[in-house]
Amino acid sequence: MSGTFQPQFHPAGFDSRLRAVLDDVRAGWWRSMKVLLETCDTWALRTSRTQVLAAAAAHGDAVEAWVQEEPQNVNAVAMQARVAVERTLNAHRAGQQGVVLLADRARTACWDAARRWPEDPVPWVGLLALAQVDSPDVRERRPEHRMGPWEYMLPYGPWGLLHRVQERDPGNREAWHRMLQAIQAYGANAHDFVRWVSTWAPAGSPLALLPLYLHAEQYGKQRANGQLTPLYWTRDPVSHYTLRALTWWFPQADATSWSPLDLNHLAQALHSGGFGDGAGEVFDAIGPFVTPVPWKYVADAPERWLEEFERARSRYVREPGAGPLHAGRRR
Repeated sequence: MSGTFQPQFHPAGFDSRLRAVLDDVRAGWWRSMKVLLETCDTWALRTSRTQVLAAAAAHGDAVEAWVQEEPQNVNAVAMQARVAVERTLNAHRAGQQGVVLLADRARTACWDAARRWPEDPVPWVGLLALAQVDSPDVRERRPEHRMGPWEYMLPYGPWGLLHRVQERDPGNREAWHRMLQAIQAYGANAHDFVRWVSTWAPAGSPLALLPLYLHAEQYGKQRANGQLTPLYWTRDPVSHYTLRALTWWFPQADATSWSPLDLNHLAQALHSGGFGDGAGEVFDAIGPFVTPVPWKYVADAPERWLEEFERARSRYVREPGAGPLHAGRRR
């Protein structure tokens, strides 16, 4: 490959304003975070920014300092809830003790934030995220995590919390991903869930990519267990979801709201499925913002995920001075 491609691994992705603020948050400063959250013009942007900020702030005390200085600020209170949720999820993933107590505290913080600003979907997204740390046994879960589904044959889950987000921000990307994570954590049939979502996801909605997330993760698990199916990405329903995302989401979505994760999932599915048409445009849209997932699932070894991305990208993106491309559907 040409040396002109310089990958960037930044959680802010295309959001240049967020990128600068993250440096401040990691240093323990909160004032630029305050200004940034006061200028979010959509709920979707507010949701994505608070999620990324919380991931950084969870390892420091910037939000605590903000709340201490401005305890009545609704954005400070929302970030306090976000950070509490993030720390709970981090502890849960690490198998640490005391997750139940952390979850209770995070839940209280989310309820407080919801009362302070009733129109804000972010506290409800936080409550929905906490659903995944509950018991897989439906009889042992909290009541709000074992509600009946909206459609027949879908699993019980935190449907009421999802409804609260839908009331405030229909199609909120993170909320539906959190719902998928909860269903997976409960051991329920997540394929029925993503299949159902794909039947009604509006044109341009990132929800059209939910099936690709599920299948990428499933493929990674199969490969780790030695159950690799070489034609996995070329067969239905995976190929159907891939082409649907390419035609139903990518050309009709607002490019200013693109998520690097979504673009990388689509690019990987197109490449692995041998669908060359349109792949170049998706790789161009990614630019330097490559993400380890999903490439680590299809690489020869997880730690070689960047090599896999670069190898795939080289088929569809012409570098200055490079020879002809050999894209197109592989036979």
